[in-house]
Amino acid sequence: LFEPRRAARVADDLIAKLRIVTPSARQTVALLSGGNQQKVVIGKWLAAGARLFIFDEPTRGIDVGAKAEIFALIDRLVAGGAAALMISSEQAEICHVCDRAYVMREGRIAGAPLRMRRCRTVALEVPVGALLAPPEPGVAKPQPLPNGRKLGDRRR
Repeated sequence: LFEPRRAARVADDLIAKLRIVTPSARQTVALLSGGNQQKVVIGKWLAAGARLFIFDEPTRGIDVGAKAEIFALIDRLVAGGAAALMISSEQAEICHVCDRAYVMREGRIAGAPLRMRRCRTVALEVPVGALLAPPEPGVAKPQPLPNGRKLGDRRR
């Protein structure tokens, strides 16, 4: 059962906790900045009790300050016991945020950075392939989908 007062309390708490910049909880999300829109999405997940967060290009289209806030929020979620999976085409983001990274190519694990610490110290111009090692022992090889296609295959 929807309780408007409880919903307003939860919204106000999340606005404060996530530092969402908005004139009010009634503000249309589309009118907020990109970073604040991202925080609203994360707030909805938190309100639903999520413990696994999948971030797909979480900082695309937002400014540097908002990126730092999103990274700090991801760190707080993980420190609080949540699991986070981040998908990004930005090598610097992966090196900055992730404990472990894998490179996917054509629906399969193509490799993983040797060490994330090394990744953080390598110049950004180094191609991702130069950082790759074979998949770690014990990493399960992805299986084809039931229809015989690979993940990312867009054929119908």
